[in-house]
Amino acid sequence: MICKEDVEEAIEFSPVIMAVKDWEGVERCTQMESKVVFILFGSICNIAEIVKKVREAGKVAIVHMDLIAGLGNKEVAVDFIKQTTEIDGIITTRPALIKRGRELGLFTILRFFMLDSMAMENLKKQEEAVSPDMIEILPGVMPKVTKQLVRGLDVPVICGGLIADREDVMSALQAGAVAISSTNTEVWKL
Repeated sequence: MICKEDVEEAIEFSPVIMAVKDWEGVERCTQMESKVVFILFGSICNIAEIVKKVREAGKVAIVHMDLIAGLGNKEVAVDFIKQTTEIDGIITTRPALIKRGRELGLFTILRFFMLDSMAMENLKKQEEAVSPDMIEILPGVMPKVTKQLVRGLDVPVICGGLIADREDVMSALQAGAVAISSTNTEVWKL
């Protein structure tokens, strides 16, 4: 496991975060220059193997807790994943898991779906309550919303979801996001 500053430096070095949703994505990400990988698939039976492959390629491995089959939504799931894998951090929509991840020294990313203006208000409250290291907003193709959020939050913002091309990447970064995440392997090459 690497420290928070190392993860932040890796994201700054390469603001395109590779999100993998299958073994083919894992294989492809190991060949790319980007240093950070969001793992969006797996189960309690194979997550350690997936993380190991990503880490052996010299990448930062951040696991989306909500998408790993067999993991529950209780804090003990974070303890389990930390004890059984070599993860560097977690992503989740669940504030209690962010809180536990921070207690265990993991890099934490709160994933938040921006559905309406009430979601914007709730995001600030959750940020203050659990203090994630970063926040990922979805969909990530809303530069006006991103700009407004970046101004109102105290932690860096990542844009994810529906990022399809260079224009989407540049719009998100120009709006103040520190990075974008995408499963689109063409975007990884940017």
